[in-house]
Amino acid sequence: MPATEKQNQTYITEFILLGFGDLPDLQIPLFLLFLLIYMVTMMGNTLILLVVVAKQHLHTPMYFFLSNLACLEMCYSSTILPKLLAGFLTGDRSISYSSCMAQFFTFAFLVGVECYLLAVMSYDRYLAVCKPLHYITLMNGQLCITLAAGTWVSGFMISLVITLMMSQMVYCDRSEIDHFFCDFTPLIKCSCSDTFLIEAVTSLMAAACTLLPFLFIAASYILIIITVLRIPSAAGRQKAFSTCSSHLLVVTLFYTTLILVYMLPKLHNLAAFNKLFSVFYTIVTPTVNPLIYTLRNKEIRGALGKE
Repeated sequence: MPATEKQNQTYITEFILLGFGDLPDLQIPLFLLFLLIYMVTMMGNTLILLVVVAKQHLHTPMYFFLSNLACLEMCYSSTILPKLLAGFLTGDRSISYSSCMAQFFTFAFLVGVECYLLAVMSYDRYLAVCKPLHYITLMNGQLCITLAAGTWVSGFMISLVITLMMSQMVYCDRSEIDHFFCDFTPLIKCSCSDTFLIEAVTSLMAAACTLLPFLFIAASYILIIITVLRIPSAAGRQKAFSTCSSHLLVVTLFYTTLILVYMLPKLHNLAAFNKLFSVFYTIVTPTVNPLIYTLRNKEIRGALGKE
């Protein structure tokens, strides 16, 4: 394993992702399971993209943001799963320092984008339900592009700052990462540097890209629920809320697993559960999201039926 000498101490330049190595008898079944999940994720999200692009009546703000989410989910899976699948087949779980930093940067970037994108989608639903007469003028094409670009740029900048700080840390002696990808908490545990500053900065930035969007989403749905309850007819209420149900389900799934993953590391003897919830958060959710939108969305089901 390559190493560099600095100040009479040897620093590692390679990590070992322990992943699911403690389950030797399940390597092939896990490989087949995750390969199936990867294929379903890529096909499901690709199908959404193709349908939205091909069908003129789906060229609306809601489906524009949904297309961004589909791209995001495919990037998610492609950041983590190929390396994990290769490890199952070859047994080689090593990852170079630069590859680990790149994987962490990409993952953190996509997490930030998804948090902001879900908030933007909730704003779109708020305007559609609460301001229907002004929806077309308020949520115009220029605003859609600006909001979408803002989510990607914001996620990129936050991830860049954290990754640059992480790259300045020294990783020595402890080269094993008890995870299946390079995430923040496992990497911090491998460092022999003072981690106070980076943990403080990361906590602030995590609050900016998770807590604030979550509060915005919650406020949007409170206003949506109040508006829906004021609709006199039951059919009208059902129709209004049906336009939000898929997004609300995706938000619930995303934030539930996100909270579980990043609260559990602070508890004792729950590393295995943290790894399990991480699977749902990083691998299963991108697979389920396109199913939620295709099964619960009449317009997409109708477009698929006409293919």
